[in-house]
Amino acid sequence: MPVQQEPTRATRLPRSVRRAQLLDAALEVFTSQGYHAAAMDDIAERAGVSKPVLYQHFPSKLDLYLALLDSGAEDLITKIRQALESTRDNRQRVTAAVAVYFTFVDDSAEAFRLLFETDLFNEPLVAARVQRADDECAALLREVIAEDTGLDREEATMLAFGLMGLAQLSARRWLRGGETIDRQRAAELISRMGWRGISGFPRHTQSTSDDSTQELGESTENA
Repeated sequence: MPVQQEPTRATRLPRSVRRAQLLDAALEVFTSQGYHAAAMDDIAERAGVSKPVLYQHFPSKLDLYLALLDSGAEDLITKIRQALESTRDNRQRVTAAVAVYFTFVDDSAEAFRLLFETDLFNEPLVAARVQRADDECAALLREVIAEDTGLDREEATMLAFGLMGLAQLSARRWLRGGETIDRQRAAELISRMGWRGISGFPRHTQSTSDDSTQELGESTENA
């Protein structure tokens, strides 16, 4: 008489590991189908879990989507910060920051699309998270630009957003373009263009030195 085997029970994963597994599955489904077409059933099936298990971690599809946005935004912000802290040379800082966007779009294309090509911009909670990522990256770049140019906070912020827009759009074009140009060369071209714009402003140290020289000359004339 054949021996009946008991059904194999799924391995119980630690909560953090299970959460990461669910996020990976959700990222694939959301980027391939879009938010509105994606279903929690699809995500549970992709992750190889039951829907109740999925809902134990994420009460709704929106909660799951927001968790992915938070993860992607934090990853990008951390990489920008690390790039800017890797050197004290401001030109190399700009080059490294631009390279982050190309690396991000190449290594984490799905997370990049979720952040910058979401079909849920009309949802306030989604818009707030995307804006937070932009604001925090711009704040990091602003300090570098202000240090190099001596521009005030608002002006340096405007240039920071301009540099970010240049990097984001160029990285997206590179991802979809199918050109033979490699990632490093593409990032180099865009960073050179961005630095040319920023370096067109008088250096802060040079401006201070010129002002001091002018004041000294006026003092000598008045003596």
